[in-house]
Amino acid sequence: MPKFAANLSMMFNEVPFLERFAAAANAGFTGVEYLFPYEFPTELIAAELKTNALENILFNLPPGDWASGERGTTCLPGREEEFRAGVATAIEYAKTLNTPRLHAMAGVVPQGINPTDAKAAYVANLKFAATELAKHNLTLLIEAINTRDIPGFFLNTQAQAFDILQEVNAENLMLQMDLYHMQIMEGDLAIKLSKYAARCGHVQVAGVPKRNEPNTGEVHYPFLYDHLDAIGYSGWIGCEYRPAANTTDGLSWFNEMPTLKRQK
Repeated sequence: MPKFAANLSMMFNEVPFLERFAAAANAGFTGVEYLFPYEFPTELIAAELKTNALENILFNLPPGDWASGERGTTCLPGREEEFRAGVATAIEYAKTLNTPRLHAMAGVVPQGINPTDAKAAYVANLKFAATELAKHNLTLLIEAINTRDIPGFFLNTQAQAFDILQEVNAENLMLQMDLYHMQIMEGDLAIKLSKYAARCGHVQVAGVPKRNEPNTGEVHYPFLYDHLDAIGYSGWIGCEYRPAANTTDGLSWFNEMPTLKRQK
């Protein structure tokens, strides 16, 4: 049965970040994910995870200058040393927080950069990261993101992501299949989940088109949850959505799920 992890970068924003762990646990979640942990000492996050009996499912590698619009450095030629330093930092956090998966955001291709050069940097950096993560039994994830939310993002479709997997050729490199982004870019969700199930390392959900609760919008997620069961997906589903109002008030979709689909 799929298991749901609260995304603490988007959910429970009514309280400061370190208080969101308790909020998620009190709401019934047993797993959490978030974008970045790096502004907090690992021991503070580890304490919240332990106190609230939560599993930390994943977080992202350092993204570059987020405030200026960077969304990852993996595909940026000339930033290899920064990328490698970020891999080392992320691994140390993952080891302390018992986090088994790390996502390497591809990045926005800067103007003037040849797409061929961007791809070469992307593949080379992923090979390096996959090798380093494998030393610690960690999984590296890549995610196709829609061009409406992040114009110019390097990786946009599942087919493109799968081609990258084949080129990198690392057993611990997997797809992070965000169904919100996938619906916007290409649709055909159930078929693509089936097609790439063997290389799917994580799934995320949100309502389309507004990225609110998954029981809103055009995607019928209950069908897809059952489909994930049918194709043998036993991993987590990250709830990477922006609550339309108070997070807890919008959890009716979660509270109505069968217990086995909510817990470990």
